[in-house]
Amino acid sequence: MLLTLLFVMVFGLLILGVPIAVALGLSSLAFILLSGQAPDLVVIHRMINGVDSFPLLAVPFFILAGNLMNTAGITNRIFDFARACVGWMRGGLGHVNVGASVVFAGMSGAAVADAGGLGTIEIKAMRDAGYDVDFSVGVTAASSTIGPIIPPSLPMVIYGVVASASIGQLFAAGFIPGLLMAAALMIMVGWYARTRNYPRDARFSWGVLLFSFQRAFLSLMTPVIIVGGILGGLFTPTEAAIAASAYALLLGIVIYRTLTPRRLLRVSFDTIETTAVVMFIVAAASIFAWILTSNRVAEHFAALILTVTENPLLILLMINVILLIVGCFMETIAAITILVPVLLPIVVKLGIDPVHFGVIMVLNLMIGLLTPPVGMVIYVLSRVSGVPFERCVAATAPFLVPLVAVLLLVTFVPQLSMFLPTLLYR
Repeated sequence: MLLTLLFVMVFGLLILGVPIAVALGLSSLAFILLSGQAPDLVVIHRMINGVDSFPLLAVPFFILAGNLMNTAGITNRIFDFARACVGWMRGGLGHVNVGASVVFAGMSGAAVADAGGLGTIEIKAMRDAGYDVDFSVGVTAASSTIGPIIPPSLPMVIYGVVASASIGQLFAAGFIPGLLMAAALMIMVGWYARTRNYPRDARFSWGVLLFSFQRAFLSLMTPVIIVGGILGGLFTPTEAAIAASAYALLLGIVIYRTLTPRRLLRVSFDTIETTAVVMFIVAAASIFAWILTSNRVAEHFAALILTVTENPLLILLMINVILLIVGCFMETIAAITILVPVLLPIVVKLGIDPVHFGVIMVLNLMIGLLTPPVGMVIYVLSRVSGVPFERCVAATAPFLVPLVAVLLLVTFVPQLSMFLPTLLYR
């Protein structure tokens, strides 16, 4: 009865517009006071324990690195290089949009950072070139979800902490699925380009390609440093985040000289604000997850699922549906922190690797960023493009098809996720 009340309180507060961290914290405190399960000080202790983790130090530094790159003009260089690479294809700027997101994914690890940084440049360029604004917004929104799949990835860091899984293996596992997402979106862009007769935006030129590569070379070294350093065993994911921030500062202050003291101060405040929000959500979700675990909700849910079917493929399909629905209503970090203790025992019992499941979970929740009512990426692009939220949702809907197709492929062909972790770590 009290557990039912707990869920009712959480969703009731969310419907009233209460921030998710506050909703989770208040509901958890009310449950403990009413149930008498533990002293009320347990709330504070569990919240502190939830964020007392060395790998979580990667979160503020990856956020800082993404903000520095957006502010220092690095995103412009990436966009120009992507345009030189694939701008010659029919519907070129759509392909450039996807390609730039793949490169930027190796730097920031956050979909919202991609949408807010690259999205501003991409949508303006596509509008100026005569592309439909709906197509521009849709492909920008869909391509931004690649960011947290290709390493580095903030959601993967959170999942690794909660699931006690190797963050290095999670990063490696996301690489191939991320490239598959890019390929599927480029196929979709090509279909749009043919049906709407979009032009080729530029002739291919080795000279332009070489010039743009030289101009973007130091920026393109960022993912090489991050991913190469982690996979090569030179540093941990947390140390990689620090290295990425230091390198972004070097580019912005010393080499490109685009980071003024005023801009650096603004970046610092933005990073502090975003980090505080993320950590508050993790802390509040930790006490909520502790309540679910201590009341054996995971065991009861597993028993319920297994009464329906014991077929691993059907159970994975059911979990995908659950995650897609949750992604529509809950912020990514909170969803991971709450659901991993509930769902992970089920998938482990079925013999599914936690690293593989991490990719499945994050990919599901990234698709949730494109769906109302939460849809953070849609809100960001609505503000950036000046297009009403409802129209952004409609524009993005067709691009969910290739993303869901990749999700199903990754779910039922685990080798796509596990090939690199097995090759590099096992």
